[in-house]
Amino acid sequence: MADLTTDQRQIIESPKGTKLFLSGPAGTGKSTVGVERLKYLLANNIPGESILVLTPQRTLQDPYLEIIHSPGTRAGGEVTPATIGGLARRMCDLFWPIGAEPAGFAYPERPPVFLTLETAQYYMAHIVRPLLDQGYFESVTIDRNRLYSQIIDNLNKSAAIGFPYKEIGSRLDSAWYGDPAQRRIYADAQDCASRFREFCLAHNLLDFSLQLETFLTYLWPDSIVHKFLTRNYRHLIYDNLEEDVPRTHDLLREWLPELDSALLIFDTGAGYRRFLGADVDTAWALRELCNDQVTFRESFVNSKGIAELEKSLSGVLTNHPAILTTDNKKQINIQDSLTIIQTRFYPDLLTVISGEIKRMIEEGLPPSEIVVIAPYLSDALRFTLTERLEEQGIPWRSHRPSRSLHDEPASHSLLTLAVLAYPAWNIHPPKFDVAYALMQSIEGLDLVRAQLLTEIVYHHRDLSLAPFDGIKTDVQERITYSVGNRYSTLREWLLAYRDSELLPLDHFLRKLFGEVLSQSGFGFHRNLDEARVAANLIESIQKFRYVMEPTFDLGGGSDPGGLGKEYISLLNEGVISAQYLESWKVENKNALLIAPAYTFLLMNRPATVQFWLDAGSSGWYERLSQPLTHPYVLSRAWDPGRIWSDADEVQASQDAMARLVIGLLQRCRERVVLGLAELGEGGFEQRGDLLKAFQKVLQEEREA
Repeated sequence: MADLTTDQRQIIESPKGTKLFLSGPAGTGKSTVGVERLKYLLANNIPGESILVLTPQRTLQDPYLEIIHSPGTRAGGEVTPATIGGLARRMCDLFWPIGAEPAGFAYPERPPVFLTLETAQYYMAHIVRPLLDQGYFESVTIDRNRLYSQIIDNLNKSAAIGFPYKEIGSRLDSAWYGDPAQRRIYADAQDCASRFREFCLAHNLLDFSLQLETFLTYLWPDSIVHKFLTRNYRHLIYDNLEEDVPRTHDLLREWLPELDSALLIFDTGAGYRRFLGADVDTAWALRELCNDQVTFRESFVNSKGIAELEKSLSGVLTNHPAILTTDNKKQINIQDSLTIIQTRFYPDLLTVISGEIKRMIEEGLPPSEIVVIAPYLSDALRFTLTERLEEQGIPWRSHRPSRSLHDEPASHSLLTLAVLAYPAWNIHPPKFDVAYALMQSIEGLDLVRAQLLTEIVYHHRDLSLAPFDGIKTDVQERITYSVGNRYSTLREWLLAYRDSELLPLDHFLRKLFGEVLSQSGFGFHRNLDEARVAANLIESIQKFRYVMEPTFDLGGGSDPGGLGKEYISLLNEGVISAQYLESWKVENKNALLIAPAYTFLLMNRPATVQFWLDAGSSGWYERLSQPLTHPYVLSRAWDPGRIWSDADEVQASQDAMARLVIGLLQRCRERVVLGLAELGEGGFEQRGDLLKAFQKVLQEEREA
């Protein structure tokens, strides 16, 4: 603990019985205190099994897990890292007989079936598809996967915020003042949510909302469950509580008085998970229950120039007292911390940026200290930028956690190979999909030669692949014999599998990946990004199979292909991907990161240089279109019956942009590079509010 400040040491070494609320901006050493406090408790003979480390999402537990799993940790009981969802699931599993009957499940004597986000969407689709044919959501023009996920999101918010799920439609309706047709949409969404909840209760299915509802409403008040938790966990470390939901804070209000010690860590100016139900106000209110309150203000991350840029932008963007704490008229000097790269066309901008990144790396800046962020990371942007980075020899990785597995080239290719291995599914992929799968699977095969090879060897009708030896010699030479040998290896493996005992789809993909695709000469051998996608796909299929096998027959009988075919049908609807921890792990620790802005914030890590793309885009402040839900109306702070006005929308957008921008700057060490193209990615001139804010900052500096 040599590098810690006196204030940090005092909190870490605070005596038993202390319940402390620690607040401050990002980068001020709060999570470091949390990690060191955990080490201190363990070093002072506090049993590990009596310590609960709570975070709003699992990815924020990594610093604590390093301590828990480190070789120097004292042997004995292990510390429990958890989220409210994880804690709810454990309690529902352990105390199912207590909560099942009062919660209304039809078969309390049978074990529960826990749903992931993906399997919940499957069952939601099972319920909603027939209703769509009856005219539900006629005026809604969004993809079905987004329709399913928004209905599920409504149920999650009702459980996380604490209002009856049957009030979802009425709350949304009461805040609406526009087109009357939208009221019918809210009624349809309520009906679908009610049908889904009834279906889950009838089949012992627990999605996130039911897990939370069962735990907080029926198990926590029970004396047996209450004593189990309060006797087992005597010490609490709760990090990033501002990103958690109100009912977690309600739980802590009752639990805190019974704890021996507690450290609550609050990030001021945050609340980035508001769209998931996070509530800054209920989190902040927990400070009243702590006997000590400490605020950190000094950043260990920002250079002086970045700190001044943050102060200046905060003054321009908002006057919210939780964010704006300095005099925005103060003279500033930001030239050393802000660089602007401007081009006319967007592709040229990416070329210049990749060259600038190359220059920084050549001057000694590690690639891992550089992050490229944009409000949204489209496929076109990701492909074009990564292509230019690869031309410069720059290692990179990207992270888009909300992206559907169906949209990932690696998973699409793996599933194309799967349907070739299971002809009984009677799924006939088009030639382009087969060509793309071969290109992804075979090292050195480009799309042109892959299409040429596919035209010759792929027979669409019977899903067969002809041998490479049967191709004319001149065409073989054009494709190359090295590629031909790898194609032959893949083809022979698929043919041998067809003649063997068929496996469940996840087992098949593990076998294919391990025996062929991960080997030298094949596409997944060195591509860690695609290997990560493959791991996520296999985990997704496995969880789908675990949930579906015990419930009801899907037409596949005992044939493992039945569930595999059903999974592919689900994925083809664009199901929203669940969170996979593997996606958040850093495979190449010395690689540049490309990510959406909010994703980078939730990774809670600093970077020396941040490249901001599309600074003139409205994506920095506009909410995504969500016709079936509303994160502000379905919140505890909103008064039911109050109309959501245009003024509310503008204020919410300004506040969200301020939080986003200041959060990014608090995680920047030395420099922000603003990338501007006169014509943005979509070919239109950009004049968004963030660009105007930067222009005002620069104007104030010139006038100072």
